[in-house]
Amino acid sequence: MPIPFLAVPPMTLTVVALFVLTYVGMALGRFPGLRIDRTGIALVAAILLLAIGALESGQVTEAIDFPTLFILFGLMVLSAQYAASGFYDWCALRVAQAARSPARLLAVTVAVGGGLSAILANDVVVFAMTPMLCVGLLARRLDPRPYLIGLAGAANAGSAATVIGNPQNILIGQIGHLDFWRFLAVCGVPALVGLVVVYVVVWLAWRGRFGEPDDRAVGEGGAEPVTLDRAQLGKAVVATLVLLGLFTTDLPHEIGVLLVAGAMLISRRLASRGMLGMVDWHLLVLFAALFAINHALKLTGLPAEFVSGLEAAGWLPDRLAVMTPLALAASNSIGNVPAVILLLAAWPSPPEGALYGLAILSTLAGNLLIPGSLANIIVVERAAASGVRLGFVEHARCGIPMTLLSMGFAVLWLWGTGWMRLS
Repeated sequence: MPIPFLAVPPMTLTVVALFVLTYVGMALGRFPGLRIDRTGIALVAAILLLAIGALESGQVTEAIDFPTLFILFGLMVLSAQYAASGFYDWCALRVAQAARSPARLLAVTVAVGGGLSAILANDVVVFAMTPMLCVGLLARRLDPRPYLIGLAGAANAGSAATVIGNPQNILIGQIGHLDFWRFLAVCGVPALVGLVVVYVVVWLAWRGRFGEPDDRAVGEGGAEPVTLDRAQLGKAVVATLVLLGLFTTDLPHEIGVLLVAGAMLISRRLASRGMLGMVDWHLLVLFAALFAINHALKLTGLPAEFVSGLEAAGWLPDRLAVMTPLALAASNSIGNVPAVILLLAAWPSPPEGALYGLAILSTLAGNLLIPGSLANIIVVERAAASGVRLGFVEHARCGIPMTLLSMGFAVLWLWGTGWMRLS
């Protein structure tokens, strides 16, 4: 009697082994004893797949969803224009210094972080705002940790509202050809409720431990004033309004975003080299490498067999009873961006409602634990560089209830509006 495992071609076994090692690396963030991060792990795996002949150069090009990368790149250039104007630093410092009570300060942090993330992509927003927010809060002798949790949670929840709010939504929008404003109509309400949940949970979890802000300490050398270049900021705002206008036309999203990005690079004051230096090339490489790795697995035929088996058993994630635990588990093991890339590679034709469900649920699920989203990881790492340590347990005390409550509402919303059936 033949053993099924031995009947599998060696090339297929090698591809599966590299695929598994890649996603183990996505879950761990690195391999013990090595200083290789998620991007490096995915890139090395893609190179090995090319080297052993599991992929050809043309297949790699075919695998990469270039419109998704173009949109990510263009939004990063637009965000670089905001950063170059000093807007993010100014905004973070004003948030840290504006409100006199902890309750109002937390509310402003959540509102600003969530609002900006809906338009400018959450990873970019938290990367830019976290250091200056830490400086401003420390200058007032406040504990930055609850506000950082609020910033990360709000960035995730706010980004769920739009098709350009985070990398996974961008990919979902491209795969499903989803309209910007229709996406906002479906996902905007649960995203807004998610912001309220973030505020309430953080406030209740840290109530009595915020301390009272010392406004006298602001002028004692902690946070330096930030110069805001209003001309460059005006250029960024106009570009954002133009981009939103282009989303109302039939012009492909990636073309509109690239046109706006190209306009940002034309400047008499800001060098294009400096603007391009603010682009998160690591994230773009991670996306490209994961596209290639998933395509190599697809070529083995295993994903198609797996999806067929799920369909036969009635376990396709086109129902909330399947999608919700899947999004929660996958986002907090390998991260919500790799999870969405993996799922869409294996499930070629999801219905429109399932795409909205995947976008909102995978994004909100990222608030559960620190590894759940890139935004969480960025906040923790940038805060550590500013001398603030945000621990796993501290985040989880807020992350778990805010995730379960916001996802619970999202499930009811998707079911009540008829976009997804419950079971």
